[in-house]
Amino acid sequence: MDKRDYYEVLGVSKDASMADIKSAFRRLAKQYHPDVNKEPDAEKKFKEIQEAYAVLSDENRRKQYDQFGHAAFDGGATGSGFGGFDASGFDFSDIFDSIFGNSFGFGGSSRSTNRSTRGNDKLMRIRLSFEEAIYGCEKTINIDVDTTCPECDGKGGFHEETCDKCHGSGTVSTEQRTLFGTFITKNTCPKCGGKRRIYQDKCNKCHGKGVIRENKNLAVTIPKGVDNGYRLKLSGKGDSGSNGGPNGDLYLEFIVDKHKFFIREGDDIYLEVPLTVTEAILGCKKEIPTLYGNINLTIPSGSNSGDKQRIKGKGVDNANSYRNGDMYIILKVKTPKKISRTQKELLQKLNETDLEDDEIKIFNNYVHKN
Repeated sequence: MDKRDYYEVLGVSKDASMADIKSAFRRLAKQYHPDVNKEPDAEKKFKEIQEAYAVLSDENRRKQYDQFGHAAFDGGATGSGFGGFDASGFDFSDIFDSIFGNSFGFGGSSRSTNRSTRGNDKLMRIRLSFEEAIYGCEKTINIDVDTTCPECDGKGGFHEETCDKCHGSGTVSTEQRTLFGTFITKNTCPKCGGKRRIYQDKCNKCHGKGVIRENKNLAVTIPKGVDNGYRLKLSGKGDSGSNGGPNGDLYLEFIVDKHKFFIREGDDIYLEVPLTVTEAILGCKKEIPTLYGNINLTIPSGSNSGDKQRIKGKGVDNANSYRNGDMYIILKVKTPKKISRTQKELLQKLNETDLEDDEIKIFNNYVHKN
């Protein structure tokens, strides 16, 4: 049977680097794997790709192939289905795991769990009053976190010894027969869980987990100007890491109560100020509240409902921005529902005078013409 050149099979040049060869194999294996590709010749192409990679990824085999071609492997076993080089027994498990995530039955994960692992992040929602969010405050929060067991220092047990099943490697190798031949796969050691070591005595405090659930009171400084939905990151205050890994982070998300009068939009504050009819007509000095104390505001004569005044810098002093927001005063003229006889007489006399401004006159003339 005529066999294609291995370099041609993988689509690489004869001076290709090992990285190029591995990259080509990953791409083609993913393309022609029979569980993915349902074309009739997919299995045949997949075996051909495996054989080419098994030869070219090994420096000694590649030298032999470059010197003698396929003849270098004539007389070998024929388990590959192509004659010549036998790919049976070649360990593809690591690269298959990286390509398929071990979803095609090429053995379990071969990674050891003895490495350092960062702890989990945590999220906690905190309710704040409007004033606490504006001015900042100190809070003591109560939280449950996983912390390193103080009894065993996070090891999970005592009297450490090398795992006798995996001999300290964290993995065990098994031989697996598949449609494509016999493969050696590596799986996490079931006895030590990939930690490479076992303990004669399990820790009674953490029950071998290395961490315990602990309830803590944590003092937190809430910066001024936080808003609804804002998240504050507290580095290293999450769950503890394993095997010496760093702690996760704690995120505080704020739920801010509404104020009776102030309305916040970003760093700007809006305040609706009610006026009597006479205050709106004659104008006045009006004492109004701000976030930083009361001020006297000049209301011009002839003011109407909806008129807006801006007070620069009287908005939110946000710790995360470079300037204060502004405050906007929205005027709202209130018409009295109940008036005394004297007030009614005064209003009737006022009504007898010409109160029409240009806008009213233009409107009335339009109505009378129609």
